[in-house]
Amino acid sequence: MIGLGTIINTVAVVAGGIIGLFFGGFLKERQQETLIHACGISVMFIAIAGAMEGMLQLTSEGLSSGQSMMIVISLVVGGLTGELINIEGWFERFGEWLKKKTGNAKDAGFVDAFLTASFTVCIGAMAIVGSIQDGIYGDYSTLAIKAVLDFIIILVMAGSLGKGVVFSAIPIFILQGSVTLLAKVIEPIMTDAALDNLSLIGALLIFCVGLNLVWGKKIRVANFLPAIIVAVIASYFL
Repeated sequence: MIGLGTIINTVAVVAGGIIGLFFGGFLKERQQETLIHACGISVMFIAIAGAMEGMLQLTSEGLSSGQSMMIVISLVVGGLTGELINIEGWFERFGEWLKKKTGNAKDAGFVDAFLTASFTVCIGAMAIVGSIQDGIYGDYSTLAIKAVLDFIIILVMAGSLGKGVVFSAIPIFILQGSVTLLAKVIEPIMTDAALDNLSLIGALLIFCVGLNLVWGKKIRVANFLPAIIVAVIASYFL
């Protein structure tokens, strides 16, 4: 069944969020802060592993690195494009709208929780690549694995950040569902090189999410999302 992977992932996020909210009430503020840092550190190392997989190659002469030019071009052009469009602002306004519609208008941390969780579980290459596999081949195994990881991450985040985390299931359903449906259309342009570039830039953006979790909101991650598109285009020229 095409789209099953997105459904599984969405349910996993909702379940993890609800369970996390229930048990989070038993944690003190100091313990919640430690959990946030634990999430941030975990996310950063997951991102580093993904980035190194894309940048390092094992040759007969040893390890060699590459893709530096593609990374610089993608992040600079993509970041500037995102700033001009102000994608982060769209997410924030949607978060504010959700906060009011769900009766959480007095929850000062709702929007930050929603944004942090959404960026963590939506931006990764697993979300895009897994959705493409689901749409083209009906193979939802990658999204099923992602669902397990997201369940754990969201469970921990919900206990420390609050209710806004649960609603990250909405952008997951919309983003992954849309990519799954459009997979047949984009199939001709998604070469192996394009997928590799997408995975690498996705890993770097996930690393930025981890930085924000550990040291506070320093990077407007959503405004770097166009970098993924630039990376795919760059695969045909670099």
